[in-house]
Amino acid sequence: MEIKDVEAAVEGILFAAGEPVAIGRIADVLEQDKRVIEDVAARLADAYIMNRRGIRLVRLENSLQLCSSPEFADVIRRTLETRKPAQLSQTALEVLAIIAYFQPATKAYVEQIRGVDSSYTVSSLEEKGLIEPCGKLKVPGRPTVYRTTKAFLRTFGLTSLDELPMLPEASKSERQLELQSAIEAIAGKENQVSEV
Repeated sequence: MEIKDVEAAVEGILFAAGEPVAIGRIADVLEQDKRVIEDVAARLADAYIMNRRGIRLVRLENSLQLCSSPEFADVIRRTLETRKPAQLSQTALEVLAIIAYFQPATKAYVEQIRGVDSSYTVSSLEEKGLIEPCGKLKVPGRPTVYRTTKAFLRTFGLTSLDELPMLPEASKSERQLELQSAIEAIAGKENQVSEV
């Protein structure tokens, strides 16, 4: 298969999928090395940006997805007559930051750090698709543990969790200050990135 055919196939697969597709799966189907698919994806992503296209190819950990360009979010939103998604509350950002940094994390762990009940916020973030259950602890009561989703990465413009600001080793009060800084950094990214 020629490289132009691989590019066209990757583009077609991602367009048809409408959601993230694993690079390994694309490589297997197209009978190509994963590195070839990664290179093709990087070229397509650069071409979309350089040619000011209405779509972007984004990498989410080991997956690829086509999405609309952030600079056209307002026009797309008005055209499709959807409301701008509500901004996350400070409480939601705190819970999301705790789960992002300490995942997998239980609701009890989140509540221990925050010092208040977080049941509603955890449920709300799960409904929004920003966190998801990823198992249960093998302790009495079998509490559910949560992790962030690919929608979290996409919403905050991250390729992987490695791009989150680092939390240094510190005392509990220093960790709370650092966590607050991280929450503000995540909130700043949320305001910069639009998802349609």
